[in-house]
Amino acid sequence: MGNLFSGSEVVKIGIQIEKNGGDFYNALAKRSKNEKARDVFRYLAGEEEKHIAVFKKILESLEKYEPSESYPGEYAAYMNTLAGDYVFTKKNKGAEMAKKMESDKEAIEAGVGFEKDSIIFYEGIKRSVPEDEHKVLEALIIQEQCHLRQLLDLKKDF
Repeated sequence: MGNLFSGSEVVKIGIQIEKNGGDFYNALAKRSKNEKARDVFRYLAGEEEKHIAVFKKILESLEKYEPSESYPGEYAAYMNTLAGDYVFTKKNKGAEMAKKMESDKEAIEAGVGFEKDSIIFYEGIKRSVPEDEHKVLEALIIQEQCHLRQLLDLKKDF
């Protein structure tokens, strides 16, 4: 089995995740009646935009790069599983998911799940890009961890 994802394809998936995250948080900010929740959702939407810019910069710097594998197709199988299970890799899912949220508490819980999934996915991306890009991804992961903490703190208010 050959690689299903090149490094650039994985980074493009990261861009889609961030776009969906931004759509999700923007839609929640418009719907929420709680001022603190609206502020957090707006902030997170803005952060997703910053992450898109970072991924686009990584994408520009990528040449044909193949991650090392223990066996042929190992990495592609791993990323395919992660991407297939992660709803935010599918186009236009962010706003669609926000419409399904019946309360701020439910939206916060969904956001917690999305942030956790992003952290796991971005850890996986590190194997698809050259080592000199790892620090950038590690910084994004730290930011996602901060977003997770913000949502968990907000959840305490509900």
